[in-house]
Amino acid sequence: MRPAPEVALDRSLLAEIDRILASAADRDGALTAVVKAIHDASSRHDWTGIYLVEGDTLVLHNYLGEPSPHTRIPIGRGICGAAVAERRTLVVPDVRADPRYLACSVKTRSEIVVPIAKLGYVFGEIDVDSHTADAFTESDRRTLEEVAGRLTGLF
Repeated sequence: MRPAPEVALDRSLLAEIDRILASAADRDGALTAVVKAIHDASSRHDWTGIYLVEGDTLVLHNYLGEPSPHTRIPIGRGICGAAVAERRTLVVPDVRADPRYLACSVKTRSEIVVPIAKLGYVFGEIDVDSHTADAFTESDRRTLEEVAGRLTGLF
């Protein structure tokens, strides 16, 4: 059996995240800059946000893209709530085919949600939506998981 091929990480995005985290004056400023860096990393990123866990609810911290009606999401509800409840990344190639999807925009076709977690505790999550179906690759997943891992130092 051959080992699975390595999936390239977006090293330029990771370098930008490291620069942001090294120079940010505070957590809010760092998270705002991180959202912008992720959003700008690909033309397929049409909505990018970070939700933070407050009790049993995800609260939208900041985002880039069209306004979302979902600024507070109960953990376990929707794709965002499911990612936190399951403590794992969820990649949804077609949100219309997933009954968990909470419609934020009629334009959204695919989504990736990556928990920001350490030692089993979830602090929040990175949520990226795309107007393109099946927009997120294995490289996107691994890169965003690396970003999320680096963000745990802010909590």
